[in-house]
Amino acid sequence: MMTAERMERAAVLGVAVAEETRRLLRLHLRPAVLDDDGKVVVDVPYPDAAVVTALLDVAAECFGERGSSVEEARQAALETLLDLADDAA
Repeated sequence: MMTAERMERAAVLGVAVAEETRRLLRLHLRPAVLDDDGKVVVDVPYPDAAVVTALLDVAAECFGERGSSVEEARQAALETLLDLADDAA
């Protein structure tokens, strides 16, 4: 497989992962709950929570996201995924 084709497939997969993450979050978004710092808090129940966690862990590794905790790395990956989903829309 050629490098260009691999990159195109990776891009399509990335957008699909971003869209699935956004779909799962929307599914469980009730009336917005704001955290103290103004971030929206979404409670995703199991088994969807396991899927979202796995997606965020993979995204954090792919994007090279770092933080002082796993949760900070996941948050950074989530922001990047949501940006990707917005760009694809």
